[in-house]
Amino acid sequence: MGIIKEEIYTVEQNEIALIIKAISHPARIAIMEFLLEQKSCICNDIVGILDLSQPTISNHLKELKNAGIIKGSIEGKSVCYCIDYDVFNKVFLFMEKFKNQSTQPCC
Repeated sequence: MGIIKEEIYTVEQNEIALIIKAISHPARIAIMEFLLEQKSCICNDIVGILDLSQPTISNHLKELKNAGIIKGSIEGKSVCYCIDYDVFNKVFLFMEKFKNQSTQPCC
């Protein structure tokens, strides 16, 4: 049996990779931008905003939720979503490392 990625990379490296992989689709970027603009959790409004079918949006929301980027709560037949900033801030901190190093000359 081969080595799995959880064994050779740190917990932080695996978490960041999962988050970045989840947001690496243009539809998920659009969903994140929409959620960022909102002042509260969103219930069913995403389908009316994006030019995608409800099942497609549900699948993208599922991927974002599985990565921990968004949180959801069930209210009757509606599922409300919002960004989990504690999780998303891990990506900001990770990218900050690159930003801080970008002033060094390269080859």
